[in-house]
Amino acid sequence: MMAAPSSETAADSMVPGVSPAIYSEADFRRIAALIHAETGIVLSERKRMLAYSRLAPLVRHSGLTSFGAFLDTLDSDDHALTEVTTALTTNHTYFHREPHHFDHFETELRPDLVARALAGEQVRIWSAGCSSGEEIWTLLMVLLGADREAGLRIARSKVLALASDISVTALASGRAAIYPPSALDALPQALRRLWFVPVDDAGEPRLAIDPALQAMVRFRMLNLMGDWPMRTPFDVIFCRNVMIYFDAPTKERLVERFARQMVPGGYLYIGHSERVSGPATALLEPVGPTIYRRRVT
Repeated sequence: MMAAPSSETAADSMVPGVSPAIYSEADFRRIAALIHAETGIVLSERKRMLAYSRLAPLVRHSGLTSFGAFLDTLDSDDHALTEVTTALTTNHTYFHREPHHFDHFETELRPDLVARALAGEQVRIWSAGCSSGEEIWTLLMVLLGADREAGLRIARSKVLALASDISVTALASGRAAIYPPSALDALPQALRRLWFVPVDDAGEPRLAIDPALQAMVRFRMLNLMGDWPMRTPFDVIFCRNVMIYFDAPTKERLVERFARQMVPGGYLYIGHSERVSGPATALLEPVGPTIYRRRVT
């Protein structure tokens, strides 16, 4: 258990009431360097308190008395390193977030993707940084549409959806596919009615994603900074509000990798405050607000 805060050193503390012997400037620099090396995320000086609050429970649970001692264990403890990465990864999303992306997907991409799927061709979709699943479920609901029978035919075709994230906690929530009714407030009523099943979750009314959709998705842990095991390119990649945590060189490398992981004519959707720059501009052309198409030639 961590030692009690020292009032004598409170004036020097980065966190009010916490001794630098427990959590110091050097500890924060180590945390920031570690998370950048592992995930590409940049923790600015303003994130000192966030790092403390997210990691303090892990330090306490370890039985060690300081952040420094806990950080010393990470080189030889992959499980603890995964816990740190998960704790420092922000997971905030909701159904039908940034509706203009789904509107564009429905009007510009869906007709061709559905025709190809029903003709027996493979269609591949990737939600990179999927968090707790709301994005990929919304995307597939839009793909299946507001006609259940027609949607079920699409669901039985060769549509493969990959949902990846670095957070094991977020992935577990996505796989569970159970949400409170309030989480669906922004979702069109027709999709809510067709693609959710009421369930009782520990005595509380919840809504589960229809099993037909669940069968279409593979949730996988993936560090976007590491090796990607996928070899077949994707028709659609959503990576939204992930790169806002990266520095410019990391963003440019990642977007170029996305572009090279797409079929010619495929589409990349990114967050509303994100832009494509660097080498990827030779591979991607803008076709709408934060929507890019892989150049055919």
